[in-house]
Amino acid sequence: MKSPSLRAPALCLGLLALTACGKKEQGPPQMPPPQVGVITAQPQNEPLTKDLVGRLSAFRSADVRARVAGVLLKRDYVEGTDVKKGQLLFQIDPAPLKAALAAAEAALAQAQATYTNARVNAARARELAPKGYVSKSDLDNALASERTAAAAVQAARANVQTAHINLGYASVTAPIAGRAGQQQVTEGALVGNGSATLLTTVDQIDPLYVNFTMSVADMEQLRQAQSKGNVTLAQPDQASVQVTLPDGSAYAEAGTLDFTSATVDPATGAMDLRAKIPNPKHSLLPGMYVTLQAKLGEQHKVFLIPQQAVLRDTVGAYVFVVGADGKAKRHDVTTGNMSGGDWVVTGGIAAGDQVVVSGVQNVRDGAPAKASPWQPQAAGDPAAAGKPAAGK
Repeated sequence: MKSPSLRAPALCLGLLALTACGKKEQGPPQMPPPQVGVITAQPQNEPLTKDLVGRLSAFRSADVRARVAGVLLKRDYVEGTDVKKGQLLFQIDPAPLKAALAAAEAALAQAQATYTNARVNAARARELAPKGYVSKSDLDNALASERTAAAAVQAARANVQTAHINLGYASVTAPIAGRAGQQQVTEGALVGNGSATLLTTVDQIDPLYVNFTMSVADMEQLRQAQSKGNVTLAQPDQASVQVTLPDGSAYAEAGTLDFTSATVDPATGAMDLRAKIPNPKHSLLPGMYVTLQAKLGEQHKVFLIPQQAVLRDTVGAYVFVVGADGKAKRHDVTTGNMSGGDWVVTGGIAAGDQVVVSGVQNVRDGAPAKASPWQPQAAGDPAAAGKPAAGK
């Protein structure tokens, strides 16, 4: 039989065991739902733009060639400078051309003298023929000689005119106003002998053309969107182009679309387009490659969603939307171009959706999220990521 002193500790142990068994087992503590900043998606109209790459070309380009044969005497312009239309560029030796002109003028004088004699003889024959002093055959011969001499005068005048033109070609002038290029032939060279020798080129660089292409698929997509009423395409003379310079800065002058090809290049499957861009300071040069944003019309009922709200994976672009039940749900979206710091979303969300912008890295599809209005000024602060705006 156990003593009272041994029964007391055993009883205490039994009571502790019963107390421990009576407690319910508890799991790890639950994490609160993440705090996120949201915006309310609202449809709006937005310009329809396309980011493209183009190449600049001269508005007009004229080859300056030697149109008569001769020795090049001198160049009368500074290479790479702007010239005016009609400005003297080159001088070809005019001496042989002056001699040709003198010979043509002499031939004209001879033809005129011959015509004068033939006209006098014909007039005499006309006077004597009715009196029977001149036979009908002599009269016909006199009249024929007069006509032949008159035609010879006309031919001689044409030769004189041609000689004048050729002499004028000895002074080679700029056919258009623009920037004259490098001299192609040095002084002392024989030019224009059998072919029109290229002397230089003059390019008009204000305005400039920018040439670019757009795929047939993109053009067809635009036409389908227009037929559905989602897009209004601009008229060709109203579509604007904004050029971005190679250093990333925006060019000050906007261009205007002025040409769209009616055919498709079979090698590239693309259509050629062209825009005209003012270049008053000559800061753009032909041959440069530039990036450009073409404003082709207006999109209707699209959504502007901040860039950080749009995520991408192997499936495509998507956003998280906080529903009325307080849970975040993935929405696959269709995006267009950027507009400032926002994506233009054309499908996948509806008006009134609460789109998660900040704290999106903490959101899980189907999990609860605590939404508060997002403040754009907090977007650049890393410490503010995932935090709603204060006081909201």
